[in-house]
Amino acid sequence: MPEIKLVNVSKYNCLDLNLTINDGEYFVIVGETGAGKTTLLNMIAGVLEYSGTVLIDGLNINHLPPFKRGVGYLLQELALFPHYSVEANISFGLRAQGYAKSMIKERVSSLMKMMNIDHLAGHYPHMISGGEKKRVALARSLAPSPRILLLDEPTSNLDAQTAKYLRRELHFLLKNLGVTTVHVTHNLREAEEIADRIALISNGLIEQVATPVELFFNPANSSVAEFLGMPNIMECNQSRSLSSGLVEIVMGDLKIILPYDGRAIKKIAIPPDAVHIYDEHPVQPLLNSFIGTVEDIIQNNSVVILILLIGKIRLIAELPTSIFDSMSIERGGKVFGAIKIERLRYIGS
Repeated sequence: MPEIKLVNVSKYNCLDLNLTINDGEYFVIVGETGAGKTTLLNMIAGVLEYSGTVLIDGLNINHLPPFKRGVGYLLQELALFPHYSVEANISFGLRAQGYAKSMIKERVSSLMKMMNIDHLAGHYPHMISGGEKKRVALARSLAPSPRILLLDEPTSNLDAQTAKYLRRELHFLLKNLGVTTVHVTHNLREAEEIADRIALISNGLIEQVATPVELFFNPANSSVAEFLGMPNIMECNQSRSLSSGLVEIVMGDLKIILPYDGRAIKKIAIPPDAVHIYDEHPVQPLLNSFIGTVEDIIQNNSVVILILLIGKIRLIAELPTSIFDSMSIERGGKVFGAIKIERLRYIGS
């Protein structure tokens, strides 16, 4: 399980990058399109010339070509061979490197079972779904037993449910295999679900490297805070343990029920897009619901920011403009809301 270290590495808009990725870490690089994410992966893989130094386990690998770096690379485009079967696609790299047929057969069979695609061995790429193609490409990347795996937007072009399932499965599989993984995405929600640590990159510069919790509660600068959507950071006044591993947190006039791990909760971060807003009372009761007053409405490109007052508590909510336009919401009016617990982050003692 190797450590990756970049020292003053530069190419295109990535200038003098310094970054350390730990042994066996599931490391996620997140940023907007054009921020430099794929360029960073390409420099680690050695498919781009660059200045500076890339080290693996302390060894300078600048002189090594891509196929000698021990790095697997899942490209965003996948690049499956259309005229090869699933089995042949997975075995291609092993055959090209001259591995024995018996070893290839055993390795490919093991990977297909691991990826739950052994029933697709004789199928061709045009015969399988997008999610299945991702699994085939991942199996091909893992076939040579790389110590490092680079993933470029591995869940792009998948529906939300398939993407969520695949990224959780990826995280579980690669952590169990002990592969040092560098996963690139533009999706902050995806990053926070699976990352041991996150690097936020903007215009070729690494703005901050932190755990998901550290990132939310201590953004390094205004660029990071803006990318995060400026989450609501709230002090917890009191808490009450409930049955079934839940706890009720009280923050002034706002109460939230969360899963409970036994630690006292000091602060909660609530992303604005985790605050769901309704202009009419929901038909069914909702968990973590509230009634608030609209203090301000701010138009911001494709989203609308609502500043809400719940008693003395100020809460920021975010709505897509298309949804806001279909609702009857105005300054000074009442709205109904509910806070979704999936993306809440908290600091405990």
